[in-house]
Amino acid sequence: MAEQRIILEMGMANDLYGEDYTKAACRAVQDALHHSSLTLFSTLGLDHRDMRVQVRIGVQAPEKVDVARVTAELPRGVATVTPVFGGMNVAQPDGGVHVIASAAIEAFVAIDPAQWRLSDKKSGLRD
Repeated sequence: MAEQRIILEMGMANDLYGEDYTKAACRAVQDALHHSSLTLFSTLGLDHRDMRVQVRIGVQAPEKVDVARVTAELPRGVATVTPVFGGMNVAQPDGGVHVIASAAIEAFVAIDPAQWRLSDKKSGLRD
């Protein structure tokens, strides 16, 4: 069976005063998750534990992201979180920074193409 990406969702968030890259990353993941609904698991009888979730977190200091804390934000699937250089730091007048993080969440499941075919566009039903 070939693994297929079934969702790609993006999120963005910040930590305005704590300079906490992990907090901003967790909030970005939550932002992305709030934009999606994976109804295909209940509709098709798939087990969400068979889903592989790949997350990339973009921040200016990737080494400061607590990967375990960000991974704990993901409610389904087997997750891998990878912090990468990205996001943005915005300087505060007092010398601190506002941390902005971006998140890209991809979900993959193994799908046997022989078991599926396109539906009739008019009816929405499979033959």
